[in-house]
Amino acid sequence: MTSTTGRPPADAAILDRVDHAEPSVFLPENLLREARRQRGLAKGRVPATCLLDPDGDIVRHLVREGRAARSPTWACYHTDLWETEAGSSRWGIVGCAVGAPFAVLVAEQLFASGCELLVSVTSAGQIAPALIPPCFILIDRALAGDGTSRCYLPPAAWVEADPVVVRAVSRGLALAGIAPVRGSTWTTDAPYRETQTALDAAAAVGVLAVEMEAAALYAFARARRRAVVCFAHLTNRMAQARGDFEKGPANGAEEALAVVDAATRGWFTAR
Repeated sequence: MTSTTGRPPADAAILDRVDHAEPSVFLPENLLREARRQRGLAKGRVPATCLLDPDGDIVRHLVREGRAARSPTWACYHTDLWETEAGSSRWGIVGCAVGAPFAVLVAEQLFASGCELLVSVTSAGQIAPALIPPCFILIDRALAGDGTSRCYLPPAAWVEADPVVVRAVSRGLALAGIAPVRGSTWTTDAPYRETQTALDAAAAVGVLAVEMEAAALYAFARARRRAVVCFAHLTNRMAQARGDFEKGPANGAEEALAVVDAATRGWFTAR
C-alpha cells in the first residue's frame, strides 16, 4: 500500500521497518557527549568486559561487600555503572536494566564507551519441565517476542547468538568446570501475558525458559557486530508455588560471577 505521493504510509514506514541498513540520526556517542556536558563529567572509558545484571542482585552483593565502586565518568542518564576487580581484570556492571529496550539502550552506550564484551545474566522462568531451578542456561538463540529486535534486524522468529562468541565462551566455561545448559529462550516484552497457550507453543519448539532481553541483545550484536553473550539464570516457575525465585547463597551472585569470569576468559583468550 502506498500513499498518493508514491511513498509508504507513515504508519507502515514506522511499524513495518525496512530501514535496517540506514544509520540512526540519534547516536549513543552524542547522547553521552551531552550528558557529560550537562553533568560536568570527564570523558572516560568503561572496562573491556561489562555485565548487565537485570535483577540487580550481583551489584547489590558487591556493593554490600565493598567490592564495587561507582564509576565517576559513566554518563548514562538512567543507570549507574559499578566497577569491580575480577582476577587480573576489571569489569563494569549495570544493574536493573530490565527488558529489551532498556537493555539495548544501555548496551549501545556501553560499546560507545569502550566495552569489548557484554555479558547479560538475566532471571528466567522455566518452560522445559526437565530443568530444575536454579541453573544457568547459555542462550544460543532466542525466540523474538520483543519489539526491539525488529528495529535492528528484519523480522524473524529467531535471533541467533554469534556462534564464534558462543564457542569461545563455551571453551572458557569448560576449562573452569562449569557446565550450563545450552539452548534457546523466549524473549517477551510482557511477562504478565505468559499464557498457557504461549508457554505451550514455546515448549513445542524446544524453548527452555522465558526471559526479557536476549533476542534484542543478540539482534543488536549482529547488526552492530558487537560481542554479546546472554545467560539465563533459571530461578522460577512463574510463581506457581510458594518458595519460588530462590537463587541460592548470596542470591546467586557469586555463582553468576564465576560464570561471567569463565565466559570472559574464554572469549578474550580466543580473540
